[in-house]
Amino acid sequence: MRLARMGSFFATRLSFMRVLVRELMHGGWTIDRPRFDIDASGFGTAIYRVAKPDRAYSLVAFSHELAPEMRTDRVIAEAWDATFALFDGEPTEVDVERLRANVPLQEAGRYLSSELVLCRANRSIRLFDHIVDRLSRGQQPDDALVREVGYLMRTTAVYGNGKFGIADRFRIQDRPELSGPFQAEMLAVYLVRLFTLDLVEHVARVRAPLTFQPLNSSVRRYLGIGNSTGLGMAPFLMTHPALISSWMEARETALARARAATAFDRTKLSGLLERARRHVSQWRVADQRQRQRIEKLETDLAILASRIGRLTAPDAVYRWSESRLGLEAQELVVSLLIELYPDLVDDLAANMSVHEKVTLDSAMRVSEMLRILDEEYRWAFEIDCDDPKQRALFWYVSEEKLEPRLGNRHAEHGAGLERPFAIAHAIKAARADLHNALPGESVAVFLMRHPEHRHTLRRVQMIHTRPYGEIRDNLVAVDCLPIDLLRCKLSFFGASKFDPKSDRWTRIAMYQGAPLPEDLSSPTADDWAFPVL
Repeated sequence: MRLARMGSFFATRLSFMRVLVRELMHGGWTIDRPRFDIDASGFGTAIYRVAKPDRAYSLVAFSHELAPEMRTDRVIAEAWDATFALFDGEPTEVDVERLRANVPLQEAGRYLSSELVLCRANRSIRLFDHIVDRLSRGQQPDDALVREVGYLMRTTAVYGNGKFGIADRFRIQDRPELSGPFQAEMLAVYLVRLFTLDLVEHVARVRAPLTFQPLNSSVRRYLGIGNSTGLGMAPFLMTHPALISSWMEARETALARARAATAFDRTKLSGLLERARRHVSQWRVADQRQRQRIEKLETDLAILASRIGRLTAPDAVYRWSESRLGLEAQELVVSLLIELYPDLVDDLAANMSVHEKVTLDSAMRVSEMLRILDEEYRWAFEIDCDDPKQRALFWYVSEEKLEPRLGNRHAEHGAGLERPFAIAHAIKAARADLHNALPGESVAVFLMRHPEHRHTLRRVQMIHTRPYGEIRDNLVAVDCLPIDLLRCKLSFFGASKFDPKSDRWTRIAMYQGAPLPEDLSSPTADDWAFPVL
């Protein structure tokens, strides 16, 4: 639970996109497109439906004309190329008209509990226009450009869990297909991907119906959905420690099972490693720090490939990698080993959701609280809280957009609005006051004198039973890199091709290489880790 390692994670079989695809493969679902009222320019309304006899979900998509000066990935945007709502069931025409009046407004709209997810996306103009031009002339797109971009649209927000008045999580959390983390959001994004593929072919076909050629299956399957993600995602890892612990515990348990496996298919591992090496060779970014990491990763994977024939067990692969390779390569090996053993690890996905309920055990004694602090937070006591560099940043929520932001404590106003993410500092302050209390005193009595520590002590009590719930780094230090928080969470979603644009926001690819509806019946449909074109 250190930022540098968390910021080196890759997607695994337990990532939420992979879990959703397996549900679509085995859950008896059908996917169709009951409506596609799109004009020659690609503007209009479409509906994509996922259904089985007792349940249906519908993505209602609105494609709009957008002036170039209005196109931005920033959260301050007020218009987009396309906006979407995942509807619970099958919408009537009245529902569609209501959504048409509100969904294009996104957070400024009004919604009902029938809406499960809201999202918006912008075209990747360069690749979208290129593919339209090529297909309309009966040609396939340039492979190099497809690899470079990798998607036709890029989402700039995917909202669920009750935001802006849409359905709260409790309404769907007991449905088997949506009980896992972010499954409604992953379903919405999967259907958005289908819409983008159909949209680009439709525009090309209308432009030149006599010469049009559809995308070949390999390019169509490779194209995913892009996403731009910033600081808004980062606080989730601090505000949901029980949930994050369950994700991490599932991942660590999967790794432990893989390392303990007696069967070892070295040929399969070698094949996965070669695919991962090709995937990494197609991962190119402008960010200098990440580019250097990728170059080191390529070198490390070449060394591993030359050594793999002498490693006789999955645990030997892991131990050798941990002792010889950099963090990126170590974490890629974790994903490869987990990928080897679906029968051993896939059941763990069912344990990655928790019903979070935070309560304070006010009867706990001060002596017990101190014992927990000394056991669980030794890392925090090593931080010099008197060093201005160790408290240089502060997290807050902007009034204008209600989005998380990060300020410089020594150069900007607003530290009085700080969110409680200076956890190491809070722990040390609470511990100092606890040492001045009577050991047999209850937490309740202690907090009557020190109510400022209530939040901290309640968090400590919860973390005590959640070993992976706390990030063991200083989140307000001058050298804290929020991009590590983003990559960690996005890896659990199943993202790839992390493309940092600063230390505070990144672009990613989702569902690259994922099976399309026509592929879901194939026995190899779930084999899409580390996609390559």
